[in-house]
Amino acid sequence: MDILNGLLLGLETALQPTTLLYCFIGVFLGTLIGVLPGIGALAAISLLLPITYHIPPTAAIVMLAGVYYGAQYGGSTASILLNLPGTPSSAVACLDGYPMAKQGRAGVALFMTTIASFVGSMLGILALVLFSPSIAEIGLEFGAAEYFAMMLVGLIAASTLATGSPAKGLSMVVLGLLIGTIGTDINSGVSRFNFDIPSLMDGINLVALAMGVFGVSEVMSSINLSRENEVKEKITMRTMMPTRKDVHESILPMLRGTGIGSFFGALPGTGASIAAFMAYAVEKKVATDPSRFGKGAIEGITAPEAANNAASQTAFVPTLSLGIPGDAVMALMLGALIIHGIQPGPLLMTQQPELFWGLIVSFGIGNIMLMVLNLPMIGLWVALLRIPYSVLYPAILVFISLGVYSVNNNTFDILIVAVIGVLGYAMALLKFDAAPLLLGFVLGPLMEENLRRALLLSRGDLGTFFDRPISAGILAFGGALVAWTLLSALRRQLKGQPAAQDFSD
Repeated sequence: MDILNGLLLGLETALQPTTLLYCFIGVFLGTLIGVLPGIGALAAISLLLPITYHIPPTAAIVMLAGVYYGAQYGGSTASILLNLPGTPSSAVACLDGYPMAKQGRAGVALFMTTIASFVGSMLGILALVLFSPSIAEIGLEFGAAEYFAMMLVGLIAASTLATGSPAKGLSMVVLGLLIGTIGTDINSGVSRFNFDIPSLMDGINLVALAMGVFGVSEVMSSINLSRENEVKEKITMRTMMPTRKDVHESILPMLRGTGIGSFFGALPGTGASIAAFMAYAVEKKVATDPSRFGKGAIEGITAPEAANNAASQTAFVPTLSLGIPGDAVMALMLGALIIHGIQPGPLLMTQQPELFWGLIVSFGIGNIMLMVLNLPMIGLWVALLRIPYSVLYPAILVFISLGVYSVNNNTFDILIVAVIGVLGYAMALLKFDAAPLLLGFVLGPLMEENLRRALLLSRGDLGTFFDRPISAGILAFGGALVAWTLLSALRRQLKGQPAAQDFSD
């Protein structure tokens, strides 16, 4: 009854004309920013933050939240159409979304990502309403040892993201780890591997890495090819409709992705990017034919999209209920709350019920707005593929440069993108996948930080990872995952399947 009363109070708050207006402004801007490669919700919310001084608190937070989860919707658009991730969390959509676009199924891919985003978001909101106290309690149980164990299992799963050789996948994970070590050591404050370049003291930017390995490398790969644009037919609602097989193959992946996203979104320090990659790894593991992934598998876009949108909703759990921001965007949201004299924490639900429940109900309204807004625009987005490459590719490079520059206002980041783009082009020629590199880069610094913190707390005792039940359970799961991978490879080799030859690459 408390939840029902809260939702009724939230509905009354969210349906006020001012709140509805700012909700629409937020989701519209979020979608637009998501479509434009590299800019991201963080830069947009930073720019909008001063404007919130002149807006009522609830409307201000609703607008900023709309930008955040709206960007998750729009981020997959450029990934699918141009192999250019609009947001870091949508980088995984490049893996199967872009092959679908090349097959002439861009409309289907965009339609299914919109549906998956909506399903993930709405189920994530449901989890936020029903399980906020429980999820917050689970998050409090996670210490440094548990986070390290979870990141380690994530890296083990990352090696399975490669579409070819597991050895190549593992080497990409290691390369991602090495790139992640560039910058300032978080414990000692000592700069490492920055080659005396001041701009590298903060490390390589994730946006720059994603733009380089996906966007610039794609331009370099295609620049000398004289080919016709893939999309010839007019995009109508009928051509966007998925087949019965597409729907059947997407239902369980969307549910699994939502569960993964809801869990990782609620854990401080993880977020939508990790949730999307983990969802992709899980789908590839449970698939009867993993070789389909990377070639246009529908599960390869629906599961990650459901995961990153669910994570963007449950990310508000630690921020609102504990006052602990899970990532940089949530830190900005926390700052916006404090600016308006609102103190996040366990008492927020009782002291500011209109804000808490109004925000949650606005999530549902905003996601309905996003679905209504996105579906009619699919034809417009697909029309991008009809633009001549001589015009499209220079525009892509301009958007990449603007997007990367806008993160830190540093021209050096543009040079980094160019260098990483050359690396990505070489990787593509040698058939190395970029996905494990990205996940290794994301998880590596977090894993190192929590490993060193856990060892400091235990005075160097490695037994701390096995003495704690949650950590031991996660590590046991990781060991089982390794054993399963080896047994599967051995079984394929004994049967003489060609996939076994990948290990000799």
